[in-house]
Amino acid sequence: MHEKCGVVGLSLPDEDAARPLYYSLYALQHRGQESAGIVTHDGFQQHDHVGMGLVGDAFDERSLSGLRGSNGIGHVRYPTAGGVNECCAQPFSVSFKSGSLGLSHNGNLVNADAVREELAGLGHAFTSNGDTEVIAHDLARNLLEADLVRAVKATMERLHGSYSLTIMHDETVMGLRDPQGNRPLCLGRVDGGYVIASESTAIDVLGGERIRDVRPGELVVLAPDGSGYDSYQLIDTGETAHCFFEHVYFARPDSVIDDRLVYDVRRSLGRRLWEESGVETDVVLPVPDSGRAFASGYAEAATDDGADTEFAEGLMKNRYVGRTFIMPTQDEREQAVRLKLNPIKSTIEGRSVTLIDDSIVRGTTSTQLVSLLDEAGADEIHLRIGSPPIVAPCYFGVDMASREELIAADRSPEQIEADIGADSLAYLSIDALTGALDRDRDELCLGCVTGAYPYDVEGEERDRDVSRPAVSAADD
Repeated sequence: MHEKCGVVGLSLPDEDAARPLYYSLYALQHRGQESAGIVTHDGFQQHDHVGMGLVGDAFDERSLSGLRGSNGIGHVRYPTAGGVNECCAQPFSVSFKSGSLGLSHNGNLVNADAVREELAGLGHAFTSNGDTEVIAHDLARNLLEADLVRAVKATMERLHGSYSLTIMHDETVMGLRDPQGNRPLCLGRVDGGYVIASESTAIDVLGGERIRDVRPGELVVLAPDGSGYDSYQLIDTGETAHCFFEHVYFARPDSVIDDRLVYDVRRSLGRRLWEESGVETDVVLPVPDSGRAFASGYAEAATDDGADTEFAEGLMKNRYVGRTFIMPTQDEREQAVRLKLNPIKSTIEGRSVTLIDDSIVRGTTSTQLVSLLDEAGADEIHLRIGSPPIVAPCYFGVDMASREELIAADRSPEQIEADIGADSLAYLSIDALTGALDRDRDELCLGCVTGAYPYDVEGEERDRDVSRPAVSAADD
């Protein structure tokens, strides 16, 4: 089950952590809209609350007031292949012989089924089909036999795949990032304490300061009184597989991920898009909201090159149409784009238009957008995409379509251009993508645009020859 989510952990000296965690989850709401949850510990016992829907729906004053304690973790979950149900809501919490455990997970394990089967054979009973419960059971088992750091290290040796975790064992909060650093995780300082979160915006909303990214293979343990933290480099492979799609689409533009401001990366991608495939048109339009930074960089680069073009908003977004809008018939499905986006005819009519978007997955939305601009009177419609063609699914936490549903899996850009009805279509190259990120190819996970992956996935090609992670000593 893919876990495309947001996680947070917080330790404070003398105030309840629930409300700051609640605010941080709001800042991570874009990472998951299916469910939200918080687990706290007051030094004596664990308290938890999870609910379906958005953060504001999942919590009320009563539920927050019941989450006592100055240490806690939180989670927002995105609806994925696991289904929409409360048993998969996180954090996952459990009490066992060595205390209480809470776990929030962003990512996807490749070997979860094998580990679950082995643990079930040892008598562990599972209540969900999620990866998170597998991690929790394995860690609980190791905590019966070892101290905290060595137990986490033993669990890491068992796991293969993508994970960024916030963990709470009794009142101790931890952050853990997989050895390739596929999913983001960062560390910050807030007034009187420390916070670990998927994105730096969750630190910003608390008036805190980002310290740094959690390193791949690193365990960060927060002091329960909020006075500091310890770092343990449990695994160091020398390899990374950062998800490029975080910078292209998933993360908030005001987040800093792997030391890069996402907004700056997207503008740089837009500039490179112009350099590779720019076409001079009357106006450059972003697809709101994700295409805005790309279009800004593209238009600026075009102007710098002397092109007579205008950057303008030509599509207005209705922010009150959510993912849960029911479209039972084909006519209504075709109507959905009109509910979400309305063209500004005075910007479009009688003009040549470049439309900038971050990606094309199934192609349905792109086709509808081109039709919308055509009906609004555009003379020409040129579509430019701020990422390479998505040709393969993601197995590590982004809920993309299967190959059968991906429009670029079996079609050339020229065929897609004809399918969606644009006058021209161009994607960003992989070289331009890696250049904007200032990374080599082998530092990134590019599986969805190459079809080769940094982890062993059954039936798929591996893009690097890497043995299982080397385990280092747990350094204080």
